[in-house]
Amino acid sequence: MPNRVAMVSLLVPDYESGVAFYRDRLGFRLVTDTPLGDGKRWVVVEADSGARLLLAMPGSPEQAARIGDQTGGRVGFFLETDDFAATHARFLAAGVAFREAPRHEPYGSVAVFADPFGNLWDLIEPAKAADNTG
Repeated sequence: MPNRVAMVSLLVPDYESGVAFYRDRLGFRLVTDTPLGDGKRWVVVEADSGARLLLAMPGSPEQAARIGDQTGGRVGFFLETDDFAATHARFLAAGVAFREAPRHEPYGSVAVFADPFGNLWDLIEPAKAADNTG
């Protein structure tokens, strides 16, 4: 089996607000929410593509300081869609905070949004590849 990135950790201030955003606003599926003791849980959400996020509570003041800034202010996460306009409209209706108006780039339609914790995401519909079969 080829290697693949199956899941990444995302620091959240609390599990409930993480689940509320990723499941209830973005439409990710809650895969598991397992108590681990001492208030810790194994909380995993999954996008339609199968990509998963482990919603993690910080375990130290250093980690807590990184909530919303895990990538130093860069867009760190990319959510692809095959219908940009519909997904953008659905996210707006769900209260997702976009940082810019949609734009069209050579690589596709894109707009940056932030989760409630400050992490930046690209909502992107990749440009269709040119048909080079003929």
